[in-house]
Amino acid sequence: CFNSGSSCEKCDFETDLCKALPELNLQPGWIRRNGRSGMGPPYSDHSGNDSAYFLSLSSEMRSSSATLRTNVFLPTDEEHICQITFHYWVSQTSGTLMVGLQKHSEDTITNIWQDSGELQNQWKANSITINSTEKYEV
Repeated sequence: CFNSGSSCEKCDFETDLCKALPELNLQPGWIRRNGRSGMGPPYSDHSGNDSAYFLSLSSEMRSSSATLRTNVFLPTDEEHICQITFHYWVSQTSGTLMVGLQKHSEDTITNIWQDSGELQNQWKANSITINSTEKYEV
């Protein structure tokens, strides 16, 4: 759920990638699938639904990295906070999941969260609150 103030956009990948993740930014390596795809675990989404869709790294990408980039978010302030809540799964063969913040005046991406999967092969949830005085992408 991408939450900016009172408006909350839920992104479940059931029909597409949702507004926050433009189709064009789905880099090679990411696939939209569900637990019935025959591609191995996870065999369901975080709620246990085996027909619900999620994004997954293809097996060919095990040795390299792949990025998902959001649309541009507007600056945050006391009235417009940004909280991103997401569910994720880290398997034994994958590396580290990182969330980065790129402000529009900066060329570099600042790492604001990461998990290398100490508790592997199970769904976990995380929320990140972002503060930025300028437009940014995640």
